[in-house]
Amino acid sequence: MSLPPSSRAAEALVVGTDGSIRTAARAVPEEVPVSLVYSTVPFAVMMLTPSDLEDFAYGFSLTEGIVAGAAGIREVSVEAEERGLRLAIRLAPSDLTAHLSRRRSIAGRTGCGLCGIEDLDQMPRAAPPAGPAPAIDVAAIRRALLALEEAQPLNDETRAVHAAAFATGTGALRLVREDVGRHNALDKLAGALMRQGIAAAEGFVIVTSRCSFELVEKAAAIGARTLVAISAPTALALDRARALDMNLVAVARRDTVAVFHGMDRVAEGFRA
Repeated sequence: MSLPPSSRAAEALVVGTDGSIRTAARAVPEEVPVSLVYSTVPFAVMMLTPSDLEDFAYGFSLTEGIVAGAAGIREVSVEAEERGLRLAIRLAPSDLTAHLSRRRSIAGRTGCGLCGIEDLDQMPRAAPPAGPAPAIDVAAIRRALLALEEAQPLNDETRAVHAAAFATGTGALRLVREDVGRHNALDKLAGALMRQGIAAAEGFVIVTSRCSFELVEKAAAIGARTLVAISAPTALALDRARALDMNLVAVARRDTVAVFHGMDRVAEGFRA
């Protein structure tokens, strides 16, 4: 099926500081309830921008621990429902048991990372990686940030969505995904990486949002060793990045970056 548009026009009354008043058309992003159904069993309802939904199905399945890789998903179809969309995901038989043990109990809102989890033991925990994270060049980070400013068409139109991007070690952007929810954008990116067979450890991930615990976990789940965030991390996100020995670069701007973990590796990359 064809997906609905990712934005629509809305009329707004614009009041200027000089007392001027005018009407103007503004684009606003769509926010659609999407039901995820695994092998006929409902799992969660997430609020999404209706784009790159197959990528989201793959990425969400990975970061939720339902599948270990793309081979765990046999088929994804997008279906229209009366009040939203349905993502029908057919799992390989070996992955169905994991799905049933992780079923969520409530809908996930746009900003939701752990919504519907009934017990703290169900919090996602990525496995610690083998070996230290690679050095990263500050110039590569800046190169990717500059490119990302020109690679967010929906945000350029609406100024209301987040992006998650993957860049190579040299700072060349390979993939960008956008969504009204920062977790959703990263799940879409995760799915795109899975489907294209790109190893996240070969470059770094950028998120245009606050760096929360859930974003560190999702980045680690897809194998990323470096996470760059536009805003600052939470204390728990920093603790988790340290435990995973993930390079964590935040408050990232075109002129400055703050390295919260992996300082020696970033400095080494800068000197190189």
